Amino acid sequence: MLTKEIKQQLTAIVGPENFADSKASQLVYSFDATPQFQAMPDAIVSPRNKVEVAEVVKCCSQHRIPLVPRGSGTNLSAGTTPQQGGIVLLFKHLDQIVEIDEENLTITTQPGVNTLELIEAVEAKGLFYPPDPSSMKISQIGGNINENSGGLRGLKYGVTRDYVMGLEIVLPNGEIIRTGGKLAKDVAGYDLTRLFVGSEGTLGIITEATLKLIPMPETKKTVLALYEDIDAAARTVSKIIASRIIPTTLEFLDQPTIKVVEEFSNIGLPTHVKAMLLIEQDGSTQTVEKDIEDISEICRENEAIEISVAKTEADAEALRTARRSALSALARLKPTTILEDATVPRSEIAKMVKAINQIARKYDVEICTFGHAGDGNLHPTCLTDARNKPEMERVEQAFEEIFQTAVDLGGTITGEHGVGAMKAPYLHLKLGEAGISAMQGVKQAFDPYNIMNPGKMFAKSSRKRVVVSP
Repeated sequence: MLTKEIKQQLTAIVGPENFADSKASQLVYSFDATPQFQAMPDAIVSPRNKVEVAEVVKCCSQHRIPLVPRGSGTNLSAGTTPQQGGIVLLFKHLDQIVEIDEENLTITTQPGVNTLELIEAVEAKGLFYPPDPSSMKISQIGGNINENSGGLRGLKYGVTRDYVMGLEIVLPNGEIIRTGGKLAKDVAGYDLTRLFVGSEGTLGIITEATLKLIPMPETKKTVLALYEDIDAAARTVSKIIASRIIPTTLEFLDQPTIKVVEEFSNIGLPTHVKAMLLIEQDGSTQTVEKDIEDISEICRENEAIEISVAKTEADAEALRTARRSALSALARLKPTTILEDATVPRSEIAKMVKAINQIARKYDVEICTFGHAGDGNLHPTCLTDARNKPEMERVEQAFEEIFQTAVDLGGTITGEHGVGAMKAPYLHLKLGEAGISAMQGVKQAFDPYNIMNPGKMFAKSSRKRVVVSP
């Protein structure tokens, strides 16, 4: 609980209009997009600039108050739920693009800028910022950086980390540092920029970022390949990559997902097939034409029953939008939708898809699978009801086995959704106890009082989705 003195101190820093501790405000920020995780904060604070952020952090450090940075709440690993109460820090005032530098091909931005708005601002200059999380219409750049977000274009262009060149960070003691910058080369000291990307707000508060831009591709084309056999679709993914073709996107949807997405988007997706690959390539006209031709041939050789190329950009955009709507579409079917995130080497996609289906049957749960097949990042999504306790126990067991299978195949427990509170109990499967101990050493060095987003990354016990009462 915050004392009256602390509330007055915080209000003096940000102004009374930027401090809220009503029950309604606490409830709004007690959860994010992760099912079944909820915990009430003590207050919500909205600093107006980096100086106020630093002063808020100093106050929290002095009084040992937990501090949880939050963007738009699209997190899917309970990364922004205030597990130990404290302050939820909002960035609604730090929402400006500072500069688009066309000479150095960079954009400098505050953390509260909407992802899609940033992409559109860059494209208006004829430039390109590739990271495109499915939540980009809602998410904020600061959240993307904290979670190292991926997206549909990750196969060819990489993830958020690959585009972060420099950061302005408020450390847990309130000091402000800058890392990196606009330089193409910089090996002065430890690479703190990359350390903070994906740190989930556990090491400091990002108040500004310099991101790399690239030239806009000349053209792009989109292909839809349909399959009666899931294994054939998975084999196609491996064959495309083995042929030294790296598409912009290479997305997989199984039949249950296709049916639900079509009901949601109504764009004419074929619901009779067992699997669908959505493939896009961009680049020079000559390269794109040849790659699409080669990709289509590989699809045919691997038992695709139908291959079609989007005739217009509007058709292609409709397909991309339908794919991005998969979670929203599935969420309509059952009271509780649990979207997970497991990644394996591309060569193991077929085995992983088959294993997910076998695990779903074993535990008698409904799991739909879609994801970024080209980079091995699958999203097994369970449709269930949290009120059905026996079924929820089976869901937990199923996902634990899915994570273990992914690691056994040389993969990881999360490719782009982060660890947060939800996957913390499984981190040892990937890192081992020594790896977790090394990470805890880093955390202790930066945040000795454990005020920065506590309860994330490091688990105290086995994985359980819990609701913390007010």
